[in-house]
Amino acid sequence: MEFFQRFAIPHPSPAIYAAMVAIALTTIAIIFGLTYFKKWGYLWREWLTTVDHKRIGIMYLISALLMLFRGGVDALMMRAQLAVPENTVLDAQHYNEVFSTHGIIMIIFMAMPFIMALMNFVIPLQIGARDVAFPRMNALSFWLFFMGAMLINISFVIGGSPDAGWTSYFPLAGTEFSHSVGTNYYMIALQIAGFGTLMTGINFITTILKMRAPGMTLMKMPMFTWSSLITNIIIVFAFPVLTVALAMGTMDRLFATNFFTTSNGGMDMLWANLFWVWGHPEVYILILPAFGIYSEIISTFAKRNLYGYKSMVASMVIICFLSFLVWVHHFFTMGQGALTNSIFSITTMAIAVPTGIKIFNWLFTLWRGKIEFTVPMLYTIGFIPIFTIGGVTGVMLGMSAADYQYHNTMFLVAHFHLVIIPGVVFALLAGLTYYWPKMFGFLLNERIGRWAFWFIAVSTCVAFFPMFISGLDGQARRMYTYSEATGFGIWNMISFIGALGLAVGFALIVYNIYYSTRFASRNIGADPWDARSLEWATHNPVPAYNFAIVPEVNSSEAFWDSKKKGHQLFKGDYEEIHMPNNSGIPFIMSSIFFVWGFAFVFALWPLLIITTLGIFACMIYSSFEEDHGYHISVKEVEETEIELRGAK
Repeated sequence: MEFFQRFAIPHPSPAIYAAMVAIALTTIAIIFGLTYFKKWGYLWREWLTTVDHKRIGIMYLISALLMLFRGGVDALMMRAQLAVPENTVLDAQHYNEVFSTHGIIMIIFMAMPFIMALMNFVIPLQIGARDVAFPRMNALSFWLFFMGAMLINISFVIGGSPDAGWTSYFPLAGTEFSHSVGTNYYMIALQIAGFGTLMTGINFITTILKMRAPGMTLMKMPMFTWSSLITNIIIVFAFPVLTVALAMGTMDRLFATNFFTTSNGGMDMLWANLFWVWGHPEVYILILPAFGIYSEIISTFAKRNLYGYKSMVASMVIICFLSFLVWVHHFFTMGQGALTNSIFSITTMAIAVPTGIKIFNWLFTLWRGKIEFTVPMLYTIGFIPIFTIGGVTGVMLGMSAADYQYHNTMFLVAHFHLVIIPGVVFALLAGLTYYWPKMFGFLLNERIGRWAFWFIAVSTCVAFFPMFISGLDGQARRMYTYSEATGFGIWNMISFIGALGLAVGFALIVYNIYYSTRFASRNIGADPWDARSLEWATHNPVPAYNFAIVPEVNSSEAFWDSKKKGHQLFKGDYEEIHMPNNSGIPFIMSSIFFVWGFAFVFALWPLLIITTLGIFACMIYSSFEEDHGYHISVKEVEETEIELRGAK
């Protein structure tokens, strides 16, 4: 009986049962559809086994959009619970699980894959490469992330979701206070996804440093590629810290070690330090690629070269360095002393300086530019004032003495969301719209896109500005209910209205994708935005080989300069092209990792041993598997190029 109790839902509720039914019906519908239309073979050949960086990018994108929906539902549930005093929509335990999974899903399983989607699709095109350095590792990276995401998502229907917050602080995350397997899911799912992210970091650093087109020096790289290089350097240094922390936390929970306990020599503050040594660089892992996207968009739609290219690069390098020197500001109130707090208060304020440099560079690029207010540009211009407000409140939180008032209140929640939503989500939606024709060969509808932007931008302010007021009045975060006498009710109701507005905005984006897929014109040419970087020099959508002839680059605005100065990007004749062949090993190994993670969560040791052997078997088989690739003949290249040009 105890064995089966581990798999039970800790607090059955109508919402969870409805989710279980929805998952079951969706799974049945997908299986039936694939069987009826005989698409299993196509799915395996073209997607599950692909090593094409473009298709892997699209799969990251689909995963991120699904997780955006999942995390958004959690957010609406929290806002609905707090909309009125003494509400009973959620009980305390369910609320704990909802806010914990909301943070995990949105940061690790929505924002990260969205960034990886754009990195995967765009970087090889921007540097003139035909794929990434390690295509099979790239596929394995995606499938490990995906299996980690699926593992965390089944937690709320089998065994219970994490309930110790997205930071999972000990001793709250220990077995003494978190009895269900929810925190086990947290530890294992983040480990599996983290393996994939670390491999992505190694892969893209190698790709950018070793596979650039002839003539493209480091200081001629597009700004998105620069931001991605810095981001992946942070990943390689930060994610091993998280890996170690999660391994230690797992051992505390499953093997009764005492790394983070408050007795027997353990130190709960060790978890806080290890988590935030990863956690604050993680903020810049999210924000730096977003800065790169904004740089590309501003340059394109202001019709000007980016102002201060070298200072933009230098500011990102400084941010990379300082991002590892500010982690203690996340626990100023935990008693480490005035000297330590003062040092980290100074570094926190210092890191705002290179970010300010980037803001001014964007404004100077816009100055006297011929600005075109497309949907990507609207998100970019909307980002600047909202992000600046969020950033300034971050400096307020960085003052250690004042942080004693702000900390652990809704003021902090408002700050974080007013940095991440305009700084990351706006950028990702702008990048999605900007690169959509490169991915799929047609533009998203501008009118629907504008409506979505205004709903999202206005609703972001409506949802989070009231939290500054309620936070300064003393409303604590993670509090699932409050009395009417506190006066928090009006501010929480306004926030709930803002959350509904955000839901409408994201629903409009989904409708835009549906509408544009059905009715958009495919006759858009190679460069629908009159863009500047190299990726727009190839067709929409991009052929399997990216470039029929490897380009020769002589500036950071290679495509734009080739149009203005008559410089030829593509010299020479068509040649036979070698491309890597597909492999099923990444998908199979990651599927075994999923079962391995499930066995670890529930301490099913025989199954864990079997799956561990399966993982090693896949690794051994992969090491002997020959990758001869496949060749695209000169004739096939010519025919494809003629067909693509004719389609435009």
